[in-house]
Amino acid sequence: MKIKSFKTAVFLPILILMVAVASFVLLKEPLDNWFRLQANSSAPQGTYTVNVAFPNLVFDNPLGIYDANDRTNRLFVVEQRGVIRVFENNPPIASSSVFLDISDKVLTRGGEQGLLGLAFPSDFEQTGLFYVNYVADEPSRTVLSRFSVSQNNPNLADKQSEFILLEVLQPTEIHNGGQIAFGPDGYLYIAKGDGGPAADPFGRGQDLETLLGKILRIDVSLGGNYTIPSDNPFVGNIFGYREEIYSYGFRNPWRFSFDSETGRLWVADVGQVRLEEINIVEIGKNYGWSLFEGILSFPSDSDNDPTGLEFPVWVYGRDAGTAVIGGFVYHGSSLRELVGAYIYGDFGSGRIWALYYDGIEPPANFELVHTNLDILSFGIDKDNQLFICALDGRIYRLQVIESVPPVIGAPIQMPLEPLPNQEVTVTVNVTDAISGVREVVLSYSNDTVWINITMALVEGDKFSATIPRMPYQTMVRYRIIATDYANNTAVEDNLGAFYTYTVVPEFPSVILLVPLLLIVTLFIIAERRRGKLFL
Repeated sequence: MKIKSFKTAVFLPILILMVAVASFVLLKEPLDNWFRLQANSSAPQGTYTVNVAFPNLVFDNPLGIYDANDRTNRLFVVEQRGVIRVFENNPPIASSSVFLDISDKVLTRGGEQGLLGLAFPSDFEQTGLFYVNYVADEPSRTVLSRFSVSQNNPNLADKQSEFILLEVLQPTEIHNGGQIAFGPDGYLYIAKGDGGPAADPFGRGQDLETLLGKILRIDVSLGGNYTIPSDNPFVGNIFGYREEIYSYGFRNPWRFSFDSETGRLWVADVGQVRLEEINIVEIGKNYGWSLFEGILSFPSDSDNDPTGLEFPVWVYGRDAGTAVIGGFVYHGSSLRELVGAYIYGDFGSGRIWALYYDGIEPPANFELVHTNLDILSFGIDKDNQLFICALDGRIYRLQVIESVPPVIGAPIQMPLEPLPNQEVTVTVNVTDAISGVREVVLSYSNDTVWINITMALVEGDKFSATIPRMPYQTMVRYRIIATDYANNTAVEDNLGAFYTYTVVPEFPSVILLVPLLLIVTLFIIAERRRGKLFL
């Protein structure tokens, strides 16, 4: 008995440890992602900060900033109270105008209610139709509706044109989700939270008979009401599952976006008490809530089966933040070293991170800046430049701090010896590995006046501009001036001696005239000597 008791005393803890290790192995990939960065990933070299993007503009709880992709260089800001404002995407802009005001329809009694989403279809420029998602009262519900732009004013929507497509009852004031966006497939995607209260006591995240706790996908391309895409996972089911469902198992997905290069759907899901999570969402898959919170079984004293669940690509704990704010995979030009990284933040801590994940190598996450902002949302413009909406009403821009100027290569001039009727094209390679090249200028002088031409990006890192034709014997000097997004400037003027060329005589009209005059002169001299020419 003593031996048996001894064996039990020795091996029982070992058995418990083995079970713990096995449990760890089952979830080893997400745990690895959480606790450590991958050694084969290099951190961004630049130091980042945030600056006010539009110093003269202030908004009322801006929950999103959007570009309509209509080639007008306008931005639209969604205010929680039920107003959409529009303005030119120009930093010194001094005012914005009301594009749509439905504040009389929008319920904002709770902190998570209001006008929550805006989406422009790809044919907005032609149709003038757009979509909004908001919380309404009596009864409390989320409303997805379509509006059209006024026929007389492109900066004003027709409030009376509202067409309601979908209404979903909201049992509490929280966990409304609210993001809407068109995917690369042309369908409209809609984020729905579990509807509250805390801990999803009614299991809506896993209940396929409700739209709450889901990402939905519908087809609005035919006008009128929506239809269900034929490849939605529950089309034609006999169990009463909602056919609008694209994926499920979410608590409160606060902002999602599609990678413009890969088409991947990135969804940030706000956690309960322990973890915030980032998911890459695919059709028909179950993302765990409320069986799991991130990678941890929920509630904490449970031991739920993870079989069939999709775990996040990244999670972080409450030591880093309290409410994840989804962002975008960056493909702009002002933050060169962040291209391809998913940029996101946290409402409670003000932190902004870059998450690198290509679907092959393990993900790596790096903090870019710890701000003092209450971050509400991210947005991008037509050039994929990133904006940040904050609770203080300002729109911010993420910016790199660096002191290294762009690198300018040797210019190539064609032709080398221009004629009076020829233009001169100058091309040059300009690179900036950290912040990116903002502007390249060709500065030239035609003997007296200096003129600047903004060089066009033609491909890769190559910029080009054309110097106009000059009169015969004009001496032209020129240099290249490049500025990056951190406001560092480089000047290439051939180590102090400007690049120069002189316009040469035009061959047919000038060069042939010289020998002709010489022949005539010799003929005259010869004839005078022979006495046959009298002048």
